[in-house]
Amino acid sequence: MDVLKKVPVREQEAAVRACNFDEVCLGYNEEEAKEEASRCINCKNAQCIKGCPVSINIPGFIEKVKDGDFKAAYDVISESSALPAVCGRVCPQESQCEGKCIRGIKGEPISIGKLERFTADWAREHGVKPQGATEKKGKKVAVIGSGPAGLTCAGDLAKMGYDVTIFEALHEAGGVLVYGIPEFRLPKQAVVAKEIENVKSLGVKIETNCIIGKSVTIDQLMQEEGFDAVFIGSGAGLPKFMNIPGEQANGVFSANEYLTRSNLMKAFKEDSTTPIMRGNVVCVVGGGNVAMDAARTALRLGAEVHIVYRRSEEELPARVEEVHHAKEEGIIFDLLTNPVEILEDENNWVKGMKCVRMELGEPDASGRRRPVEVPGSEFVIDCDTVIMSLGTSPNPLISSTTEGLDINKHRCIIAEEENGQTTKEGVFAGGDAVTGAATVILAMGAGKAAARGIDEYLSNK
Repeated sequence: MDVLKKVPVREQEAAVRACNFDEVCLGYNEEEAKEEASRCINCKNAQCIKGCPVSINIPGFIEKVKDGDFKAAYDVISESSALPAVCGRVCPQESQCEGKCIRGIKGEPISIGKLERFTADWAREHGVKPQGATEKKGKKVAVIGSGPAGLTCAGDLAKMGYDVTIFEALHEAGGVLVYGIPEFRLPKQAVVAKEIENVKSLGVKIETNCIIGKSVTIDQLMQEEGFDAVFIGSGAGLPKFMNIPGEQANGVFSANEYLTRSNLMKAFKEDSTTPIMRGNVVCVVGGGNVAMDAARTALRLGAEVHIVYRRSEEELPARVEEVHHAKEEGIIFDLLTNPVEILEDENNWVKGMKCVRMELGEPDASGRRRPVEVPGSEFVIDCDTVIMSLGTSPNPLISSTTEGLDINKHRCIIAEEENGQTTKEGVFAGGDAVTGAATVILAMGAGKAAARGIDEYLSNK
């Protein structure tokens, strides 16, 4: 065994997986997991923990995996994380825990994410559940949104003994985990639904089809329904567009709508009644993880797919693993390319996208080199579908129907980073509703921080 190299993880072959929606990564088996865990040197001053937004005792759980005590490994993880099977699949470990791993200095870091995934999957397959509270506080907390922030906050509060109810606007719990991330990256029934059941096993109640601001307001929850505190984890589901000519044409989608149709409403299944555009040539505008998800979904639905991004590959915000998988599957990357117009036929359907070439200039406020248009470089990509993946912002419904809840110029709720406290007493917030669109694990970290803040607030009230 070469201790400087990761134990390889099994995956579907690219040519095979490009034609199905089964999970791409197959994960470790028990022997592979123990072998990879044995590479960990169990640092006393573990930098990997500092790189984890929910502060999992990473050396502690890996030590248990190495010993073959997988239940104990799960118990260690579940002290800090409500969604380990999710995080093991979708967290950007390379820039967080694995990015801090000492093993990575002279070799490859420990596959922390794959070991977390293995541990959580083993626990699910063997019926192991997280431990609930032994005593009840006798106080009620409402959690708005059942995405990663809401589930984490609810789970932590339930472990502390609070009576927690989650209010979810959609007909199915899970938030972005069910509507945003494709089946081939995150299986819904086998993984997400089971993680949600684990949260419910702690005593958390979930009410679906309840739109806060329409069905009931936050003020009503607190004043009429007796909730002592509220956490807002409603995410950021309002898509952004470029506002270029032709963007209203038939065949132009936001990535949010496209992925929701496929993931939540199962349009990818042959027997589904949910309509979805199965284009011949699809252009996905953007370079983040959501753009990769939309592109790889369109590919599996039978299209030739182009990623159109105005910067170079080095600036792509998507995970390296996602870009690698997309390339393997045959997605075409049109980099240093910027759309300026969507072309329509006589019936207002997309028939192409006019673009210009770009080059990188001086760094902008984000620290990335700013793309500058190359004069006279216009060209057309012939396509029949365009998916805009340019980010999302929070829906203003909750803030506009809650007195005393302040937002910033980006329509994000203003909340304290360390405890989630908003400008309204007893109301806390975290995740994408506060930061704008970010990662699952950062939302979970915000949910944990808010749970601590709510506990402190109610303990002192």
